[in-house]
Amino acid sequence: MILKELHLLNYKNIADAHLHFADRLNGLVGLNGQGKTNVLDAIYLLSFTKSAFSVQDRDCIRHGEQMAMAQGVYEKDGEPMTISCGLKQGGKKQFRRGDKNYQRLSDHIGLLPLVLISPQDIGIVLDGSEVRRKFMDGTISQYDHTYLPALNSYSQLLQQRNSLLKQLADSDPATAAASYEEMLSVYEQQMQPLALQVYEARRQFVSRFVPFFSDTYAILSAGSEEVRLAYQSQLADRVLPEAWEQTRARDRILGWTSVGCHKDDLLFTIGGYAVKQVASQGQIKTCLLALRLAQALFLSDQTKQPPFLLLDDIFDRLDSRRVKQLVEMVTGEHIVLPSAQVELTRPFSQIFLTDTDRHHLLHRDAAFTAMKTFVVSDGQITEDN
Repeated sequence: MILKELHLLNYKNIADAHLHFADRLNGLVGLNGQGKTNVLDAIYLLSFTKSAFSVQDRDCIRHGEQMAMAQGVYEKDGEPMTISCGLKQGGKKQFRRGDKNYQRLSDHIGLLPLVLISPQDIGIVLDGSEVRRKFMDGTISQYDHTYLPALNSYSQLLQQRNSLLKQLADSDPATAAASYEEMLSVYEQQMQPLALQVYEARRQFVSRFVPFFSDTYAILSAGSEEVRLAYQSQLADRVLPEAWEQTRARDRILGWTSVGCHKDDLLFTIGGYAVKQVASQGQIKTCLLALRLAQALFLSDQTKQPPFLLLDDIFDRLDSRRVKQLVEMVTGEHIVLPSAQVELTRPFSQIFLTDTDRHHLLHRDAAFTAMKTFVVSDGQITEDN
């Protein structure tokens, strides 16, 4: 799968752009705040139907405009395929493959596998468990098309159960109607199979993913230390919906559901201690880089379709050794992962990266001489000849 062309209209600070990409390596260079990341974000949008950096769709529309559009012309097995997304102030997002609108956006996820590595990844280690669940969900949904609908259904039922619990928390327990108990029971019965499906998908994913992560970290760190990754879930030792029934009294007081797959987490440890507590900045950077590269390699092996790899402003945050290891991995034609027992040929379909200066990239590695370069300045994008 190759992205041949990208057309943007009023996307963030980019008024109008029509870009023709190289099949292998593409670089966007320019000072900070000029729009380089916005191009990557548009490519991300076309894979995931939403922005990587903006919570609301309306935040993707250029200031003062009423609509925005991103359209990508892809080539798959020699055949062209057009994916487009239209955004309108106060209107519904339109997402289209060819000339047909998607009825469910979740049906699109996985068609264009993609991994983005950015400075914001630091939150995967340092922030709360929600970020780490999103990492799992974003990976699994790209190869298991039953996962996202199940997760969305569970989340909707969870929201309804929480709403009911808040009503109970604000009412007199002595006068709470028995119908509330029945409604809670109905929600729990519907949630149980969905929770188990989500749990099992995550458990299997982490089990298969850990060797990819371990091997990738070993390559980037030159084997200097080992970081471990483990899946934590309440469902590992609890039976649903009995657990919900047992915690109803506490949940009424809290006003939210305290047990379920929505509390799952990933634990990173080094030397038996949590990475975020004892690791150096260099170790944390290596951990995050290994995590994202392992995600891309895992998807390449799982789907047999190499993903797009987006590298956003990461080279200035790495020392020369890690840059060298990273460049060898992403530009190489062959990768061997011994623990995962996997050999991959050209594991990334197409690479897009950003940096402040093309000469920085050329100085870092000769592989960047083959890169097609675009200069970005105040939302204007031109090819660098």
